[in-house]
Amino acid sequence: MDSKLRDRTSPRIREHIEMHMTINVNRLSTILAGTAALAFFAAAPAAMQGQQASGTAQQLAPVSLKSTLIAPLDMSSSSSNADDLNYLSNVGAVETAKAEGFSFGAREGQPPPRRRYGRPNYSDSHTNADGSSKYTFMVGGGFSLPTGGTHNYASPGWNLQVGAGRNFNKTLGVLLQFDYDKFGFTTSTLNKQLALYNSFCTPADQADGFCSPLTQLGGSVKDWSFTLDPIVNYYTSDTFGAYVIGGAGFYHKYSVFTTATTGTCYDYYYGYYTCRADQPIDWYTSNAFGVNGGFGFTYKLSRWASQRLYVEARYVWTDNKPRPYYDGTSGPPPSPNYSNVFPQASARTTWIPVTFGIRF
Repeated sequence: MDSKLRDRTSPRIREHIEMHMTINVNRLSTILAGTAALAFFAAAPAAMQGQQASGTAQQLAPVSLKSTLIAPLDMSSSSSNADDLNYLSNVGAVETAKAEGFSFGAREGQPPPRRRYGRPNYSDSHTNADGSSKYTFMVGGGFSLPTGGTHNYASPGWNLQVGAGRNFNKTLGVLLQFDYDKFGFTTSTLNKQLALYNSFCTPADQADGFCSPLTQLGGSVKDWSFTLDPIVNYYTSDTFGAYVIGGAGFYHKYSVFTTATTGTCYDYYYGYYTCRADQPIDWYTSNAFGVNGGFGFTYKLSRWASQRLYVEARYVWTDNKPRPYYDGTSGPPPSPNYSNVFPQASARTTWIPVTFGIRF
C-alpha cells in the first residue's frame, strides 16, 4: 500500500484490505494455472497427429480421393497395389471363408444352391399336387322331366344317381355314373292302350271265357344307364363352386303296363289275407346309345371339409331304334306285328333329370 494511505488507515482496516488482496491474487493464480493446463492438453493431440502424419507421409504415397471414386472398383483383383477398398473387401471375404470353414477355390466346399420355392406340393396317393382329392364319390336323387316326343306319352318322375371318379386337378375330372329314372304314363296314353287291349278280347272270346275286358290300366317307363362323364369345375371357392358335365354311355329302357288284381297274401302276424297287386300284362325293352350334358352348382359344408352338396340339371338323349308295330288296322291277333302295340317303347327318348346330392 501507499505510505500515505497506510498512515491514514487504521490497523484493522489495513489488515482487512491486505487479506482481500491476497485472496484475489491467489484466485488469479489458480485461473491462470488452469488455463495453461487446458491449453497444454488441447495442443498435445494436434502435435501427436502432426508427428503421425509426418511419419505416414514418409511411408505411404498420397491417395487421391477423387480418382479413387471415379475409377471402377475391381473386386476380383488381389494384387499388392490394389486400392484400400479392394484390399479391405478381399480380406473380409477371406476371413469370412475361413470362419465358415470352406474355400472359394474348392467346388466341394461351396454352399448348396438356393432352392426355388413355388406352389406347395401336396401330391400323395390320395391328393393331387394342387391339394385337391384324387378320387371323388357322389350320391343323389331328384325329379325327371320328359321332353320332346317323350313328353307326349310319359309323365314326370324321379331319379337316383350314384358314381365315382378321378380328379386330375381342381378343374378337370371324370366320373363313372349309374343313373336310374322312372316315369309314369299320361292319362291319354293309358286310356288309348286300355281300349286297344280290350279290342283284342272279342265278344266271342268273352262268351267262351277266354278273356274278360280290363277295367283299369297302369304302368311306367324305367330307364337306367352307365355313362362316362368328364367334368370341368370352372369356378371353385372355399364355399361355392360351379361346373359343366357331359358324357355318353349305355341306356336301357323298360316300358311296362299293369292291371290291378286281387290275390292271396301271407303275413306273419295276420296270416293269409286278400291283397291287391299290379300284374304286368305287357312290357317292352330297348337298348340304346345315349349322351347327356348339363351344369351344376356346389356348396361346401365346411371350409376344411371335402364334402359338397350339389344340384345339377342335364339333358339326356338316347338313340332308340324304332321297330315294326301293330297300328290297329290289320284286325286282332294273330295280325302282323300285333306283339308290338306300343311303338313309343322303341322311339328315341329325351328328358331332363334334376338331381340333388352330395359329393365327397
